[in-house]
Amino acid sequence: MLAYMNKTSLTKTLETGETWFWSRSRGELWHKGATSGHTQQVKEIRYDCDGDALLIEVIQKGAACHTGEKSCFYNDLYTTEKNEGRAQILQDLYGIIEDRKANPKEGSYTNYLFDKGMDKILKKVGEETAEVIIAAKNPAKEELIYETSDLLYHLLVLLKEKEVPLEDIFQELQSRHG
Repeated sequence: MLAYMNKTSLTKTLETGETWFWSRSRGELWHKGATSGHTQQVKEIRYDCDGDALLIEVIQKGAACHTGEKSCFYNDLYTTEKNEGRAQILQDLYGIIEDRKANPKEGSYTNYLFDKGMDKILKKVGEETAEVIIAAKNPAKEELIYETSDLLYHLLVLLKEKEVPLEDIFQELQSRHG
């Protein structure tokens, strides 16, 4: 989402660890999620080279947009094939896993793994790794695709449990690429 901040709202954000903005139309501070419950827990705040814009990374509880969308930026104007990359699904899935960790849902398998802890998560990563190896020995690709998908999911759960952002993995892969 994109919102306006002033010194007061930034100070309030830093004090509370949740986002606060300044409504220019109403002339007042507003706490994101105060009425909807869709709050934003601040993970990191960065400012640009000119010092006139902030980028706030948050753990979003519920939807960020008043329309119910995950982000206010859900309307495509222009995308290239490269930007539409299939890897986006990994980011989307990681976002769902982050949300489950921050906002547990009853009956969620992801929350079951988090509740059981690191040993259970590592056991599942090990099991899924073995299943990928076995599937790779078979001539049909379908089982390998299925088991690799399971492994990737469990690796994302492990990354979240260890608080390793998916972006760090992308950066490491990029550094090896070129």
